[in-house]
Amino acid sequence: MADQTSLWDRREVDPEPVADATTPVRPSPRILRVTDLNRRVRSLLDADAILADVWVEGEVSQPSFPASGHCFFTLKDANSQVRAALFREELTRARMRPTHGMNVIIHGRVRAYEPQGVYQLYVDTITAAGAGDLHAQYEALRKELAAAGLFEDGRKRPIPRWPRRIGVVTSPVGAVWRDITNVMRRRYPLVELVLSPTVVQGATAAPAIVRALERLYAQPDLDTIILARGGGSLEDLWSFNDERVVRAVAGAPVPIIVGVGHESDVTLADFAADLRAPTPSAAAELAAPDATQLATVVARLRDRATSALLGRAAERRRFVDAERRALAGLAPDIDAARQRTSDLLDRGARAMNERLARRRALAESAHATLRTLSPTATLERGYAVALTVDRRILRDAGDVATGEPLQVIVARGRVETRVERTSTDGSEELLS
Repeated sequence: MADQTSLWDRREVDPEPVADATTPVRPSPRILRVTDLNRRVRSLLDADAILADVWVEGEVSQPSFPASGHCFFTLKDANSQVRAALFREELTRARMRPTHGMNVIIHGRVRAYEPQGVYQLYVDTITAAGAGDLHAQYEALRKELAAAGLFEDGRKRPIPRWPRRIGVVTSPVGAVWRDITNVMRRRYPLVELVLSPTVVQGATAAPAIVRALERLYAQPDLDTIILARGGGSLEDLWSFNDERVVRAVAGAPVPIIVGVGHESDVTLADFAADLRAPTPSAAAELAAPDATQLATVVARLRDRATSALLGRAAERRRFVDAERRALAGLAPDIDAARQRTSDLLDRGARAMNERLARRRALAESAHATLRTLSPTATLERGYAVALTVDRRILRDAGDVATGEPLQVIVARGRVETRVERTSTDGSEELLS
C-alpha cells in the first residue's frame, strides 16, 4: 500500500538523533533482501575451485524422473544428505540410471539454487561405487601406453575406401554381429565379412580377444578389421582396457576400427585403433562405403576419364596440326613447281625451235651454196665430166690417146665413148 513504509526508508521517516560528544557512533547495519543473500551464497560457492570439480560418494535416495527428462534425487550417507540433479543430456550419456539404494560415485559441481535457497550437486557423471579403483587403473595404464607411443596420431592409417574383405572380432551370439551384417548388407553387399568369434566380457575375455585378433592377422587379403561389442558398465567393458588387447590392436597389420559400447564409452582400445566408432553399427558404416554412392562415383570417374581423354586428344590434335603446318612449310609447292617446269619446257621448246629454225636456215643456205658449188649444179648447166679408164677426171686433152675409152658423166646419166681425136684448143667455144 502507498502509506506503508519499509525498512529501506526508515532513516528518512525517523531522522537519526544528533549524537553528542559523549555518545559513540555505531555504523548502521546492512540489511539484505533474501534474493541478495542467496545470490551472495551462490557467488561464494561458485568461487570455490574444489566445489566446482568435486567427486562425492553416497547412496541414491528417492530418485524422480519428471516429464522434462531430468533426474532429481538425494545423495546421502549415514549422517548427512544433499540434493542432486542429473539433467537430461547428462542422463542420456550416463552408463547407469540412478535407482533407490544404489551406492554411487558422482562427479559434478556444487551450486546454490536461488529460488529455493538450497545448494545441490549438479551431476555430469555417475558410476557405481567401487569403480573408483578401475578409474585409477584406467588412467595409470592410459598414461603408460601413451608414453610408449601407442596412441600417437602419426600411427593412424586411413581406412580403405573400397574394401573387399573385412574381418570382425565380436561375439557370434550377440546383437552386435547381427547389426554389423545388417549394415553391410544394406550399405555395401559386395564386401566379404570374416568373423573371428570371441567372448567379450569376463575374466577370459582379454586373452580370447587377442587370440581372435591374431587369427584374423593370419588371414590373407584383409582390408580392414572391426573390433566391436555392445554397451555396458565400466566393469563389463574392462577387457577392452586390458594392456594385452590394447597392444594387439596397436599391432594390427591392417587398419582397425574399434566400436565398443555407446558413444560415451571410451576404452583404451579406442585410443590404439586407427579409427574409433561410437557404436558397433557406426563402425560398420565407417568400414565400408554406401553402395548407392557407387553409381555416382563411377559416373564421376567416367566424366573425369572422358574429360582427360578428350583433353589428351585435343592436345594430340594440336600437336599434329602444328607438325602439319611445319611440314607444309618445308614441303615444296608442287603446283608452283609444275608451273615452273611447264614454263621452262615451253621456253626450252621455243628456244629449241628457234635454234632449229636458225640451224635449218643455215643448213638450207649452206645446202644452196653447196648445190651451187657442187659438180651436179655444174652438170645441170650443161657441162659434163669425162673420166678415164682409171677413174681420173680428164682435164687436159693431152692426157688421153685416140681410141682410149672414156666415160662421160652428164647431169642425168653417163655416156660410154672413145676418143676419136684430141685438140688442145676449144675452150673459146665455151665462151661463145
